[in-house]
Amino acid sequence: MSEKGADQASAGRRAAIVIAVTAVLWVAATMIGSEFGLTQRELALFDLMALGGFLWAVWMIYNIWRARQDNQG
Repeated sequence: MSEKGADQASAGRRAAIVIAVTAVLWVAATMIGSEFGLTQRELALFDLMALGGFLWAVWMIYNIWRARQDNQG
């Protein structure tokens, strides 16, 4: 595998880890928040943080896609 291919594979793994960790933390925060009786406003904060994590992962994936397009052309 070329150096660029290895870098792209590593970036893909990082994006997958960000998605997985964000999802697990989001579910955990929602469950814990429900148990402790947090308000909907407080739970919405966790939702917004999760949205930020998912958007960051989408940005990472977009950059990987652009790098692959540059390698092909």
